[in-house]
Amino acid sequence: METDERIERLLAGNRRYRESSDAALRERTAVHGQHPRAIVIACSDARVIPEEIFDAVLGELFVIRVAGNVLDNHQLGSIEYAAAHLGCPLVVVLGHTRCGAVGAALHGESDGFIRYITDEIAAAIGEERDPLRACEKNVLHAVGRIRHEFAGHPEIENVSVRGAVYDVLDGSVRFVD
Repeated sequence: METDERIERLLAGNRRYRESSDAALRERTAVHGQHPRAIVIACSDARVIPEEIFDAVLGELFVIRVAGNVLDNHQLGSIEYAAAHLGCPLVVVLGHTRCGAVGAALHGESDGFIRYITDEIAAAIGEERDPLRACEKNVLHAVGRIRHEFAGHPEIENVSVRGAVYDVLDGSVRFVD
């Protein structure tokens, strides 16, 4: 498939979205702003769509996506914004089964810029070799980092930070902390 065809498919999908989505809800959130109930840090994996996984509508989730659900200052800044300025009371770090980034870290199979992601995951999982347990450890590492970074932050310290794993096969979510 050529680039122009891919773009046309995206635009066709956007037309279907505009025709089938709640125009009044779009207008309400455009005029009155967003008031999400949770911040979700999720993997960029195309199978992991937090709005669908949690059956959320427009404006209910503030989603931050990055491969391997790892954190750097950009993600931490996004969390700070959503918690302090939008009043989100909950942060969920959402890992998932069969994660390619966790698999790459387990097998040492990365180079280039991907290494920034896999090095972070490798540090989080240590000597763990079981893919599911490695996923859980990666999630818990991010949860711990968020709690540490925002400890004593007056606008964020009361925000609940939780870790969860989404099963890409059966669609279930399990909290792990």
